[in-house]
Order: sequence, then structure tokens, then C-alpha cells
Amino acid sequence: MIKKILLAVSGLGHAEEMLKTLTAIPSIQEAKVTVLHVVPNQFSAETMTAKWEEGGKILANAIQYLNLDPSKVSSILRQGDPKSVVCEVADEIEADLIVMGSRGLKRLQSILSNSVSQYVFQLSSRPMLLVKDDIYIKNIKKIMVALDNSNAAKECLKLALSLLQDIKGGELFLANVNIDSRSKSEPSEISSEKNPILAAAFSEAKRYGFPTRCVTSNGKAGEEICRLAEKWNVDLLLLGSPDRRPSIAKSLVDIDKLIGSSLSDYVRVNATCPVLLARTVD
Repeated sequence: MIKKILLAVSGLGHAEEMLKTLTAIPSIQEAKVTVLHVVPNQFSAETMTAKWEEGGKILANAIQYLNLDPSKVSSILRQGDPKSVVCEVADEIEADLIVMGSRGLKRLQSILSNSVSQYVFQLSSRPMLLVKDDIYIKNIKKIMVALDNSNAAKECLKLALSLLQDIKGGELFLANVNIDSRSKSEPSEISSEKNPILAAAFSEAKRYGFPTRCVTSNGKAGEEICRLAEKWNVDLLLLGSPDRRPSIAKSLVDIDKLIGSSLSDYVRVNATCPVLLARTVD
């Protein structure tokens, strides 16, 4: 259950629009929202006053746009390194979900450009909803969960079921990619009995009563997950992203960011819909 949401706003992108769409979902309507804007340290003393005023306006505009119950929304304006501050505030408020924009940069580009979303994605263990600048935000009806045997994928299923249970006309897509196959196949709908991973998830989803479809394909996991989401025109994709940080690297951010690419990195960059990553540790 999502009870506390941190929305990081910059004045650009679709993060506010995404959150407004989320709060239309009955199961999210009681959640408390904290809207955060961070004023970076690198500005000179002469320009800091103007930057604080600009930050205040960004927060005010975001809250006005969201039009939430005043008792359920608060704002934080803080100075510092945006990457670190987002993680710190998420921990302070014990956020169940972080929502923020993303430029959709590839891994090396995001490292070189000091990407805030890449940093938070890499180091926060909290579920994170990334909203790229170039996607179209739709009312959430179709939710797809990419499934494997990981605990993170199971957490995604729980989140999806929680979101969908009160959505009128909601539909769940359970997706699994056979990465052992050397041949790529067209995404297809299958019976849950033909896939053990989908069968367990289908059995769990069936108790909720909303339409559930099982889809599968063969090939590279990242490419196929994105292809499945696009083929079935889903509105939100949930993907498990286990904590892959070596313990020695957790306090060494620059080293950690240079660790190799991952399935999550590929999907967050290439998916044509918003991506919710559950960072449960396996």
C-alpha cells in the first residue's frame, strides 16, 4: 500500500502530471504527498536569493496544479546537492514511492551529465516511478508487470494489484521473457498454465476479479519487455530491480555508478510508458 509519496519537482518534465494521474486512483487518494524542490549549491551568493524565490514558485505551481486536499500535501524547499537531498528526504519521510522526471539518458550519458534520477535510481532502495520527458501520460487503466522469480518482481505484483483493485475498467498484463531462447519471437498472449512463473502470478491476481492477461516472448529481456509494453499499449510498467550494489560501493557513489549496465537501466531509458521500479533486496 502506498501511503507516503515523495514528488521531486524541477519545474520541467511530466512528474507533476504523472502524480496527478496517480492520485486519481482510489487506492492512492489517501496517500500523503511531499513535494520537494532542491536549490543546488553551485550558484553564487548573489544569485541564491533569486534561486530560492524561483524554487518557491516551482513548489507553489506544483501544489496548485496537483489540487490535492491541503491536509494531504506538504512542501519542502531545501538547498544542497539534488541527488543526495532526494534520497535523504525520501528516508526522512519514509516514502513508499518516489516520483520524479527523467531525461531518458543512457547510462554513460547520465553519469557524465550528473543525472539526478540515475543517482537516486542507483542508490535508493525505495520504489521509484520514473517519468521521461518524451512520453505521453495517460489515465492508468492497463498495468503490466514484468515477472521472473525475484522477490522484487513479486513486490511489483503486489503494487500492481493494490493499484488496480479499485480502477474501473482496469486490466493487468503479466509478462515473462524467455531469455534462454536464442531466437526472438513475436510477443503473444498465452494461457497461464503454460508458464510456471505466470501461473503463480495469475492465480494471485485472479482473486481480485479484474481482467488479467498473460503475455510472453523470447529474446533479450530489456528489449522484449519494452516491446511487450508497446504492443499492448500499457499505461504503466512495473519492473523489479534488485539491489545490485556491492556493500563496498554503497558509500562510494562514483565507483558504484560505473558498475555495468542492467535490465532496469535499459527499460527505464527505452520504455514508451512510465516505469515503476521496485528496488527490493533479494
